[in-house]
Amino acid sequence: MTHSVFDPRLVPVDAVDRHLPAVERAELQAAALVRRFAHPPQWQAELPGDQSAASGAVLRHAAVLVPIVLRPEPTVLLTQRTAHLRSHAGQIAFPGGRIDPQDVDAADAAQREAWEEVGLERRFVTVLGNLPLYATGSAYSVTPVVALVTPGFSLRTNSHEVAEAFEIPLAHFTDPANHRWHSADWEQRRRQWLSMPYLDAQSQPAPVERYVWGVTAGILRNFYRFLAA
Repeated sequence: MTHSVFDPRLVPVDAVDRHLPAVERAELQAAALVRRFAHPPQWQAELPGDQSAASGAVLRHAAVLVPIVLRPEPTVLLTQRTAHLRSHAGQIAFPGGRIDPQDVDAADAAQREAWEEVGLERRFVTVLGNLPLYATGSAYSVTPVVALVTPGFSLRTNSHEVAEAFEIPLAHFTDPANHRWHSADWEQRRRQWLSMPYLDAQSQPAPVERYVWGVTAGILRNFYRFLAA
């Protein structure tokens, strides 16, 4: 397979983690998330990311915002990248990007990127903390910054980078019955990755499958492990 024609939807599912417990719904509410980050458990990230880039490249530093929107059933705010972008084109992603010299830290960069990409104002965002670094095949070392987002915001997407912004229930990602493992020979090596597709019945004019996979799914898997530890 070559990267230009690779379609993860066509790769068979090797396994589904139905044997792992889901995170209790009460643990997904704001107070429980605040407590978890204030007093984190002993745990280790399951997925460090794609190490193929790390062997021959200097990883650039980036940050993404993992925005937990405080609906009655909390959701994750995600974007679909436009098809013409150089890396991860058309994929579902968190708002985020490269950490610039003027950014104070990863949290500052993640919030700046969320503002630039989808118009999410900082006044609606409360940062909880970071998840472990995640390496990407495009040679980035990504810091996932988890934050609570108070409803009432209005989004304004940057049409150059973002085709669409939408929300998926957090509970979908914290139930391993929705975590599907795949593997394939890709760019001269055997690779394994996760997908967590979600059927968005709220999409208009018709329901659409949100195919979450790759870096985004890997970070969400680590988030599940952090909450389940």
